[in-house]
Amino acid sequence: MYLDPAREDQRPRSGARRIESVWDYPRPPALREDDRRVRVECAAEVLADTRRAVRVLETSHPPVFYVPPADVRTEWLRPAPGSRTHCEWKGVAQYWDVVVGGEVRERAAWSYPHPDPGYELLAGCLAFYPSRVDRCTVDGEVVGAQEGDFYGGWITDEVRGPFKGAPGTLLW
Repeated sequence: MYLDPAREDQRPRSGARRIESVWDYPRPPALREDDRRVRVECAAEVLADTRRAVRVLETSHPPVFYVPPADVRTEWLRPAPGSRTHCEWKGVAQYWDVVVGGEVRERAAWSYPHPDPGYELLAGCLAFYPSRVDRCTVDGEVVGAQEGDFYGGWITDEVRGPFKGAPGTLLW
């Protein structure tokens, strides 16, 4: 079969959560509060650490974890010059460079300062590209980065694709 459907009895290696197919995620995207420990590390420092993340679930994409600003070392963020995009559901995104100990990771994070109606829970929260920081984890599991450099999804054992983002998937 084309899709990799998740069976009800499948569980990720940790045994704690059910397998999710990104093709079962909704469009427009849904928000889910998540109390697992989410950490982001960059340049040998912990950039973010929370148990109050918000997952964004959207058809064909691995989830994106958004971290409340109170749980992010925001002193290591600076606005990325001239970098804004528009999501048809969430609104205007602001991008952030991560600057730690002289290292600069350009556009490694983004946020929705004033999200559109229905997505207010994301206001001010920060999302990080796993490919642009050193390490992202969810309850200790190291996250894989979604292919491509636009979507920023977090791939864990519980998530099945195929995922949008790789070359040739733009028009899926």
